[in-house]
Amino acid sequence: MIFYHEKPLNSSPCPVFSDTILVMNIYVDFDDCLCETARHFSVLVKEMFNLDIPYEQIHYFNLQKSFDLTDQQYDQMMIKAHQPDVLLSYDETPGASETIKSWLAKGHDVKIITGRPVSAYDASREWLNQHGLEKVDLYCLNKYGRDNFLKGSSFNLELEDYYKMHFDMAVEDSPSAFKFFDHLPDLKVMVFDRPWNQTCTFPTSNYKRCTGWEMINDKVKK
Repeated sequence: MIFYHEKPLNSSPCPVFSDTILVMNIYVDFDDCLCETARHFSVLVKEMFNLDIPYEQIHYFNLQKSFDLTDQQYDQMMIKAHQPDVLLSYDETPGASETIKSWLAKGHDVKIITGRPVSAYDASREWLNQHGLEKVDLYCLNKYGRDNFLKGSSFNLELEDYYKMHFDMAVEDSPSAFKFFDHLPDLKVMVFDRPWNQTCTFPTSNYKRCTGWEMINDKVKK
């Protein structure tokens, strides 16, 4: 629920409480919103399978289809990509941490909802901490049914609990995740512009394509 927080304009002994700040609950996806995961995968398939698929040619969110991998190759790639040292090496998407820290400073509540399994939680948490996002909650939600590459993988956020959460705005790159917003008809969704979502049809007019964190932040300010 959106609520209003009365914040003093200054720190004088008799502050004026006339400045009303809109405080929001914000959902942020991890991969390809906070960090450049797909760019790393492009390098990884080159190293592992000698496949030259540039980031710009990753036309499907389904990486097995984008890279034309066998089931075995896909599992091998995903297992490698979720090793702690690899997860910690992912480059930050420009402006991500700076923007989120500015939101936190304004009182917004930010939650990272990732499709990574809980086995990747510690490294993911460490990545966030290294980028100054210690105060942001991190949840692993089974968005994509990826149990095939990490057998018996688990998630620390159940769907029934996720659906009890309320968000006012979301930052997401994957069309496959849009279904998780159906229960929030007023949600504003900032779709992070990526090659694999170029041709997708947005469910409602609440979905806006954003080319970077500066543009996302501008929409939050409005």
